[in-house]
Amino acid sequence: MEPIKIQLSGLWVALVLTNLYGDVLRMMSGDVARMPETHDFTQLHWLAAAALMAIPIIMVYCSLTLSYSLNRWANIIFATAFFLLTATSLHTYPSMYDKFLLCVGLVFNVLTVWQAWHWKA
Repeated sequence: MEPIKIQLSGLWVALVLTNLYGDVLRMMSGDVARMPETHDFTQLHWLAAAALMAIPIIMVYCSLTLSYSLNRWANIIFATAFFLLTATSLHTYPSMYDKFLLCVGLVFNVLTVWQAWHWKA
């Protein structure tokens, strides 16, 4: 297996763990209960959130198995999309730990795009 595939997969694992750790800290700190924007969420909202969060998990597998061209572009497109989503929502998180972990996630997104962009078949 090509080392780049393992590196890309590892970057997606790192992003998933960073997001998961942020969620755990958010629950432990009580910040989740203080997020009024989620109080009116329907099952459809939660399903959409789950589908969105499943993408990095799916990319762990896809980074290891997809062909070169499809793999490269899937990594560039999804990492860019997550970068933009995170960057535009960063201001909505009041806690410093959240901002820190989200910035760490942004770095993983940039590294993913950089690795995929510079990947030569």
